[in-house]
Amino acid sequence: MDVRVYRDSDEQAVVELWNRINPDPSPWNLPRDDIARKLRVQRELFIVAEIDGVIVGTAMGGWDGHRGWVYSVAVSPDHRREGIGTALMRRVERDLELMGCHKLNLQVRGSNVKAVTFYESLGYSTEDRVSMGKRLEEDLG
Repeated sequence: MDVRVYRDSDEQAVVELWNRINPDPSPWNLPRDDIARKLRVQRELFIVAEIDGVIVGTAMGGWDGHRGWVYSVAVSPDHRREGIGTALMRRVERDLELMGCHKLNLQVRGSNVKAVTFYESLGYSTEDRVSMGKRLEEDLG
């Protein structure tokens, strides 16, 4: 397995992987749009896992100088429980730490028990926080 930074030539494979995992994304989470946005900001923190030339996993990191975040951790259903998610997370953690990041956050839907269990196995814990969001596009119209 090769865990590396995303290349432009990976786009179609990543779109197919994300569509397979989430076949009905929200209009603000369309794969090609998400990829394009990430490539404009900290491109080096867009990580893919590849086996025999096939993209089997992704993870995106971000850091604002205060806290780091992990997004879009995805592993092909055909390759789960092979250490791919762990390898992706360790790479993002390492890259963020090298940038000076001291604290990493991520969000998981409460109903996604498997994801919560996975992140707990990597040392993450649930923190007493309220997650809030606001769609800016709706207010800009």
